[in-house]
Amino acid sequence: MRNTWRAGTGPGTRVGRPCQGHVSLLRRELLAAFAAMAVLTSGRMSGASAAAGTALTIDPGQRAAWLEQWRRNILAEARNRYCDTAMGEQIGWLISPLLEGFYYGYLVTGDADWIARLIDWTDAWLRRGVVEPDGYVGWPKVGAAGTDVDDLDSFYADSLLGEAMALRPVVLAAAAILRTPALEGRFGRTARDHMLVARRAFEKWDRRGAWRRAGDGMISVELPYGIDRRTGRWTEGVRDIDDLRVGFSHPDNKANLVALWLLAMTDATGEPAYRDRAAAWFRVMKSRLHPRADGTYRIWNYWQPAGPWDYRAVGIPKHWVGVHPNPGYYGIDVNAMIVAWQHDIVFTAADIDRLVRTAIATGRWWPALAPFDTTIRARFEQTLNPGGWAGLSLVPWYLAQQQRGSVSP
Repeated sequence: MRNTWRAGTGPGTRVGRPCQGHVSLLRRELLAAFAAMAVLTSGRMSGASAAAGTALTIDPGQRAAWLEQWRRNILAEARNRYCDTAMGEQIGWLISPLLEGFYYGYLVTGDADWIARLIDWTDAWLRRGVVEPDGYVGWPKVGAAGTDVDDLDSFYADSLLGEAMALRPVVLAAAAILRTPALEGRFGRTARDHMLVARRAFEKWDRRGAWRRAGDGMISVELPYGIDRRTGRWTEGVRDIDDLRVGFSHPDNKANLVALWLLAMTDATGEPAYRDRAAAWFRVMKSRLHPRADGTYRIWNYWQPAGPWDYRAVGIPKHWVGVHPNPGYYGIDVNAMIVAWQHDIVFTAADIDRLVRTAIATGRWWPALAPFDTTIRARFEQTLNPGGWAGLSLVPWYLAQQQRGSVSP
């Protein structure tokens, strides 16, 4: 079965810039990082059994070694300046890992220079936006959808996923700035500007119909239209955005990444619209989980139809339905479910316990579960590479939890 979701092309092949194959490699590594790093940011960490978490300790020498390796790694990677080139979905896969690393780097060190780096990268990305036909700013490219279903990658368009992935650490950093007097005086005005961008992004995608009702919830979708570069206007497909026969649902991992941004917006603003939209997706996500008698979950489908738009005229799904061989996609799902539980949304402590059992029974070792089980944690620590692409965010994320001594945010 062919996976019709794919990474787009790279920002170029200049020295220091990733070619298409390298972008795909970086994306695979990044999937492991996103599988864990949102867990620290918000919500409670209490509950029964595995969901209560366990005390986190680490050898001080190991901590110092990891932190130094990470520092050298992220500073070297930052010289590639993906923030000056990435567009569309690649904003998520190439820019957000550095933004996440800068944000968690601040949390683990308290050094405001990491916030300054985050702001530098964010502003370099944002200033490259173009005003699109509906008046909103975007970062379009051909191939931004990340799938060839319905020829979606043929459109010159921007990407909800790319923006959501990058805006999440930007929003979390803005919230940290505005609640910390020492940071607010230096970065407060910029933080408010970034929050305005995030609000406008939600408004943009909401008005463009990027979420659709699915059962008793909602799911994010890709729609077949973009910008006609000859005229500067939308292509003809814009007329069909409300047609429920048109469109293509995100796979679970992408819908979960979008929802993680919405939960960050919830934390930063306290406004219910973001929480409600995230909760609507998580109801769909939970409906796709099937418990087994042994206390585990059956591994869920990577993608499945969510509405009539996901079928061809003859009633055949537009994409294969089944378990994806890439475990990183499922790590993202698990992370999002944990963060939803932290926010008292849809998932329960019993669900987290069941996910732990599933990870151990299937040998999947999802990083986000490291705080909840000593076996998973030992495997995580053995395989963590502070000098790798995934390590850009995983190392400071994990050390920030260690610094707290527990998984409580």
